[in-house]
Amino acid sequence: MKRNAYVDNAKLLLVYLVVFGHVIQPFTAASTGMNTLYLWIYTFHMPAFIFLSGFFAKGSGNITYITGLMKKLLLPYVIFQMVYTGYFFLIGKGSWQAGMFYPHWSLWFLFSLFSWHMLLILFKRVPAGMGIAISVGVGLIVGLFGEIGHTFSLSRTFVFFPFFLLGYWMTNEQLGWLRRLRVRIAALVVMSVIGAAIYLAPDFNSGWLLASKSYNDLGMPDLGIFARLLVYVTSGLMAASVLAWVPSRHGRLTYLGRRTLYVYLLHGFFIQLFRKADLFAVHHVMDVLGLAMVAAGIVFILASKPVLGVWQPLVEGKIAMLKRGNGYRQNRPSKSA
Repeated sequence: MKRNAYVDNAKLLLVYLVVFGHVIQPFTAASTGMNTLYLWIYTFHMPAFIFLSGFFAKGSGNITYITGLMKKLLLPYVIFQMVYTGYFFLIGKGSWQAGMFYPHWSLWFLFSLFSWHMLLILFKRVPAGMGIAISVGVGLIVGLFGEIGHTFSLSRTFVFFPFFLLGYWMTNEQLGWLRRLRVRIAALVVMSVIGAAIYLAPDFNSGWLLASKSYNDLGMPDLGIFARLLVYVTSGLMAASVLAWVPSRHGRLTYLGRRTLYVYLLHGFFIQLFRKADLFAVHHVMDVLGLAMVAAGIVFILASKPVLGVWQPLVEGKIAMLKRGNGYRQNRPSKSA
């Protein structure tokens, strides 16, 4: 099957922003500008990523489908939960003793992605509009309960599920509509206005965008539903606006979009080490550009063939790249030939 260059470009952009957002997070408290940039990225990068995951979901529900998802998502989750536990212990991170069902850092995505596929088996039987409305309603209601939080990634699973479901129902033609000139111009306005709004309201709690806390924990026990509804609208508009500007042609780096899972799972080793060692500082715009280059370097390294060859057994449960490499070495002509 021919790869979709647009989707690969979008995945590459979004995983880069995931890494960049994690790189700059330690500097948000001391700078309104950095905090604005961080929150602006977080309004859309995970909703858009989840939307694209839903776009390729099938939701067949048979035993082969479910078994395949367990191998693809739950097995790497268990493996990397243990790997990160050991790594956090080695670097002296205080939260290294997390339980198996309390996802370390960014591993929540694997657990939630499996859950979204399971929910899809049920929701695909419901008309699209009704299903999306129900999923939004559930996402609003779960914030009322403090018990639904980080454990099992339950809060994020329910709150972000509407984006996954919307992606499932989206057609290629509808996705192509985003790239119309009028939509792109409107997208620039949306991104600018929301960026300005974030800058003018620097005290906005980032927890609303992380979707892992209850309304009470976020300081709005009474009006939390309305606040989350506003976040849904903002994230939806921002995700659509950013996706409207993703290139649809193959580029020199498009192929890296096929390897985003490796970047997502492995970049935490860099980020947590940088934070522990306190390697960077931000004093002016050149420092921000430097961090942007650091993030780009992390993405490029983790999406490279040597890294894929080493980590493929843990990420994908196979050693295809190592076998290909060995075959190449065995069949390559000797220098004396």
